[in-house]
Amino acid sequence: MDQPYSIRRVRAADLDRILEIERASFGPHAYDRNLFAEYMGDCGELFLGAGRAREIWGYALTCRRPGAFRHLSELVSLAVDPPMRGRGVASALMESTLRRLRLRGISRLSLTVKVTNDRARAFYEKYGFQKVRRVRRYYEDGEDGWRMTRQLP
Repeated sequence: MDQPYSIRRVRAADLDRILEIERASFGPHAYDRNLFAEYMGDCGELFLGAGRAREIWGYALTCRRPGAFRHLSELVSLAVDPPMRGRGVASALMESTLRRLRLRGISRLSLTVKVTNDRARAFYEKYGFQKVRRVRRYYEDGEDGWRMTRQLP
């Protein structure tokens, strides 16, 4: 895929832009700066941004599980700035994430998506994720989520 952008690790200087994308994507349910800063410390090697030069158009945040479960990981959040959607940014982020996980020996990637978010669910299904179970009242607004998982070869 010929990309007019690159994928790289998110840096502290990117947090303001990450928060803008987060708020534009998730509104009042957006994660806050402190949570992203914590994730940056805990999951920094898999906190990826897509963009050009210093500009960030989207991000994917994945964390490895600790201890004996280090072969498992979770996609915590993936978002693309609304004006940049439909240009392959989310796909590039997902493909880079999956490639990096395979290189680290991760065998399974899981995520949770709102039951009502058909577009996101279809995107994840395109990448081989399968619904495992419905998680009642998973989100702060009381909505249910689908727990989805994908095995990595």
